[in-house]
Amino acid sequence: MAEQPGAPRVVKEMPSVELGRAEFERRFRERFADPAFASIGDALGAVVEVAWQSYSGNRKSPRTRKAGPEFADPEYELSLDWLAARDAIRVASMQSRDASLPPRILVINASARTEQSCPGETSKSFRLAKLAQATLEQDGATVDLLDLSVLVAEYGRVIYPCKACVSTAQPLCHWPCSCYPNHGLGQAPDWMNELYPRWVAAHGILIVAPVNWYHVPSTMKLMIDRLVCADGGNPDPTTTHGKNALEAKQVELAGWDYPKHLAGRAYGVVVHGDVEGAVDTRRALCDWLEWLGLIRAGHAAAFDRYIGYYEPYATSHDALDRDHAVQDETRNAALALLERVRQIRLGRYEPADAGLEPPRKK
Repeated sequence: MAEQPGAPRVVKEMPSVELGRAEFERRFRERFADPAFASIGDALGAVVEVAWQSYSGNRKSPRTRKAGPEFADPEYELSLDWLAARDAIRVASMQSRDASLPPRILVINASARTEQSCPGETSKSFRLAKLAQATLEQDGATVDLLDLSVLVAEYGRVIYPCKACVSTAQPLCHWPCSCYPNHGLGQAPDWMNELYPRWVAAHGILIVAPVNWYHVPSTMKLMIDRLVCADGGNPDPTTTHGKNALEAKQVELAGWDYPKHLAGRAYGVVVHGDVEGAVDTRRALCDWLEWLGLIRAGHAAAFDRYIGYYEPYATSHDALDRDHAVQDETRNAALALLERVRQIRLGRYEPADAGLEPPRKK
């Protein structure tokens, strides 16, 4: 689409990052530095050539089909990867609306520490998440335990960083995210396509997080950023013909309602630290979840504590064992969340601002 007078600007001034053939092959082969691959050198060379053709041809989504009549542009070729993620979200949404099913809680262990990798030990967050899981299941809930530590320990588990498409224009940020997988850049698979439906299926979210340098762990932050598409994201990529920045700007300026795709779910937050940063991390998580339209499950459902304050890291699990209060507070957070979920599902909870029209939708 040619830029018209008075049309929004698309600013471009960054240098190219395109690789030449030799540098591409060097980087590609770094993944196969294990001498065991030397015995298949010829076969690996053939793979390098195919990968180069995919990269140089910008084959982001090599498998597509026509969008069909449910989309604004039925002829536009949509990625089969994106369509599969969209369909999984639809199934999850139907499950969450099924009143015959028990309440479903997504319990998230945000810690990257795991005995399955270099740390060599279970995290306190994982232990508290399992405690919450047992409490919820004992009270009749179905629990989906999302352990983000697998990002550092499990082969092929990757969450790629958000590209901030939303800052170009909200409609350029698709729901679910269409930035990944990018097969031409070797950015596949992407775990978020499995995680979006897990968020949608849940009636409540309970996050258990440690403090890493005054923030949530990078594993959690990757997921947080990639959930930006749940806040105002565009469910029809054909309106922007994929990632056409100018079209997206024009769509937004013509009027965009910024739909909140996860709104109405309940949440709880448990944050623990050992020296500093727990309060700010808890507040940041609560602010983020409420911006998404989630509902705090009362005062007991979101708290921050220090476990083994200024004590050695080596004995932190002993400190958790001694801290029966934080264990009970975690149980209370889980139970408060479950009660709020039940209230919402029965129509007994109505936010005080439910009927208000926000003057600023963004």
